Amino acid sequence: MRPLAVLNIVGLSPSILGDFAPRLRAFARATGGVRLLQPPLPAVTCTSQSSMLTGLDVRDHGVVANGWFQREQQEVQFWKQSNKLVHGEMVWDAAKAIDPAFTCANLFWWFNMYSTADVSVTPRPMYRADGRKIPDCYTRPAELRDQLQRELGPFPLFRFWGPAADIRSTDWIAEAAKRTYERTKPTLTLVYLPHLDYPLQKLGPDHDDMRRHIREIDRVFGSLHDFFAGRGVRVMVVSEYGIVPVSGAIEPNRVLRAAGLLAVRDELGGELLDAGASDAFAVCDHQIAHVYVRDASRVNEVAALCSKIPGVSRVLDRAAQRALRIDHPRGGELILESEADRWFAYPYWAPGHEPDFARTVDIHRKPGYDPCELFLEHSTVPPKVRIAWKLFKRKLGFRTLMDVIPLDPSIVRGSHGRVDQPRGFEPVLFGEGLDHFDPPTEGPFIRMPLVREAILTALRS
Repeated sequence: MRPLAVLNIVGLSPSILGDFAPRLRAFARATGGVRLLQPPLPAVTCTSQSSMLTGLDVRDHGVVANGWFQREQQEVQFWKQSNKLVHGEMVWDAAKAIDPAFTCANLFWWFNMYSTADVSVTPRPMYRADGRKIPDCYTRPAELRDQLQRELGPFPLFRFWGPAADIRSTDWIAEAAKRTYERTKPTLTLVYLPHLDYPLQKLGPDHDDMRRHIREIDRVFGSLHDFFAGRGVRVMVVSEYGIVPVSGAIEPNRVLRAAGLLAVRDELGGELLDAGASDAFAVCDHQIAHVYVRDASRVNEVAALCSKIPGVSRVLDRAAQRALRIDHPRGGELILESEADRWFAYPYWAPGHEPDFARTVDIHRKPGYDPCELFLEHSTVPPKVRIAWKLFKRKLGFRTLMDVIPLDPSIVRGSHGRVDQPRGFEPVLFGEGLDHFDPPTEGPFIRMPLVREAILTALRS
């Protein structure tokens, strides 16, 4: 098999491949042009990646979103990392069945822990008993963790997500990919490059500052391409979704609560979603929301209620989900899809009764995705001064809550998740080794599960 590096440039779409990404644009032209991908519904990180790596539809691989309601535990869980959550044969197992000498290094694609890949690198902070979150990463083999962090410094977790997210985390991942390749010489290297995700959601794709961010990711791509090309490794580029401009949020949980369907628990003045006690609630994830309905006899009632929410474009029951190949027991009895310029926000609490984690970066406790974590709350005290004061108190040994995240979802300017997006905002596939990849298309699109076959084709050709 011929060595291949697959670079997952998050948020890359034809609209990005303009004057400010000369390396990416030239590479696409030199390798046969851009192919458009049709992602699964929802077009979000965990679902799209699982489709690409297994070649399966959502109904078969089971990753219905970035998080879902665990019915056995009666809890909403987001951003879990065990590869055992993904059903189906991974692309590296298929390649190894063809060539026993094949090896794979997976850098930061999700569901990276405890997989059958030969090498893994993924974010894994340390959560201390005193409430601190210490930047760190998890690797297989274990000693790679110390080697990488000794050479590159600790993984910059707070540059990977949160108000300070920027190009530095993507730079770290790119450099880690180079060092991992030099140490292990894998046949297939998977590299996740997240940078565009942050400014596209914060600013929207039409903001003038996007030019700088596009140049930054183009620089990282150029560096990786030159590195791999110099070692005889082919390069392929994919993306999971395109990010479109949005102008407002939908809050379905407030509607469900007003209808007496959603239950909360009071904890010291803050309200927690009591999912197990709720008749219906929504797990919001960008432009889709899974609505879980406890009593099957009330599904139609809840569907009728949700269809009247302004900004909701479709309400998909189980029959509609089957038609789209996205029906799976993990998903909601109903799936809501937003209009193209809207997205779903998770808040459910009464004004002034938000839980303590609502104003923090806390991706595991929130029962929904929260892009407000990319922003800082503005007040009479400048945000950086507030953060510095809280960090100073922590250094003195005091516990303090880093409650600096705003609660206003209207500040978000970009989102994704829908399949039917405006032209120019589609996810893409291009690169070397695709000369013999001739998949069936649906209109101008290649279904995202066929990316697995594209990878295997490039490895074999």
